[in-house]
Amino acid sequence: MPTFITRWIVNALAIYLAVYFVPGISLSGEWTSLIWIALIFGLINALLRPIIKFFTFPLILITLGLFSLIINSFLFWLTSLIGKGFGIGLNITSPVFWNALLGGLVVSIVSVILNHFLKDKRKKH
Repeated sequence: MPTFITRWIVNALAIYLAVYFVPGISLSGEWTSLIWIALIFGLINALLRPIIKFFTFPLILITLGLFSLIINSFLFWLTSLIGKGFGIGLNITSPVFWNALLGGLVVSIVSVILNHFLKDKRKKH
């Protein structure tokens, strides 16, 4: 399976689990909404994450990487805003910062775990 599709599926599953476990996050619409939100999230991560990490490198270094959680929260929140612009509802309710932080944390943990197992399978072939 190509890497892009694999990451898309991992993002979709991670976002689904964030919606499932974090009470302040909901997804309106059908399952196709989840697929589109995962695509938006993947594109935002591919395009903006390197730029943001470059400019916030001193903060990441000073906080020993903990500022990366703030970046993840921001990108997760930005995904919901862009999704709403396209009529896809990833809703983050108040308190937005904490719900986005928890959602970003769930997405990060699930992505790391799934990518770890998928990399092992790719190396064996």
